[in-house]
Amino acid sequence: MATLTIDKSGNTPGYNIQWYDGKRRTMYLGGRRYNKKTAERVKEIVETLLYYKWNGIIVPDKATAHWLRTAPDDLKAKLAKAELLNIETPKTCQMLWDAFLKHKTTEVKPKTIKSYQETRLRFFEMFQPSEAIEKVTPDRLLEWKASLQDDYAEASVAGRIKNIKAMLNWAIDQNWLTKSPACKIQRGSFRNREYDRFITMEEYGKLLAACPSQEWRVIIALARIGGLRCPSELQRLRWKDVDWAQNRFLVHSSKTERSEKHSHRLVPLFDELRTELDKCGKTTEFVVQSF
Repeated sequence: MATLTIDKSGNTPGYNIQWYDGKRRTMYLGGRRYNKKTAERVKEIVETLLYYKWNGIIVPDKATAHWLRTAPDDLKAKLAKAELLNIETPKTCQMLWDAFLKHKTTEVKPKTIKSYQETRLRFFEMFQPSEAIEKVTPDRLLEWKASLQDDYAEASVAGRIKNIKAMLNWAIDQNWLTKSPACKIQRGSFRNREYDRFITMEEYGKLLAACPSQEWRVIIALARIGGLRCPSELQRLRWKDVDWAQNRFLVHSSKTERSEKHSHRLVPLFDELRTELDKCGKTTEFVVQSF
């Protein structure tokens, strides 16, 4: 199917591989890098690829696939130019982030997307957008993590590492990577107790006294007495969720709503909280309107 000829036109004699594929094709190998034995092996590969092309075979045999993986880039380019090999454009860090965020936009909440975007900004302080994703190695990720630790608390660093792991695992699902370079990197703890402080009832009273309206007194009471997350759980609380007869109310949690067991919870209607709720007008659907 293909013939091997000697080209003596240059200073160093080389080899040509010629074949007919609707038109006459010639691949010049060059004499300095390819001796006769190597040129004959390339000729066999060309014949194999021609056979695959003519018979619509997509997946080559293991020996041919291995040879193609280890072949020099310039030879792969020659085969691609001869329409015998498809060379995929290397996936870059920019391509990975763009595709990942586009996919996640339809799956997760805007707050999570914002977290991904913040991680992306820090990621590109270490990595170049045009870099191939294979350049994202464990050592470089550890260096990136160390740079985060200089600027963020442990919980924030853990969030960034969680996002990177999610992105790289998604790349594996898309067959962009075979293994995540972040698989052995420790995420760290999400707990940050540095700024935790118990708000005493005396302080609670001072906060209520400083509130500009009754609605803000309810907000403070729901957060301190009811233990609601602010603002996510406050935003979703409706008057119909308040069971005055049973002295309790239903809280819907956006943070844990994916778990059936933790999508909502019942909270006692403590006297301090009931007192503030009783002073509110109940003409609106939601208890809190300010957010």
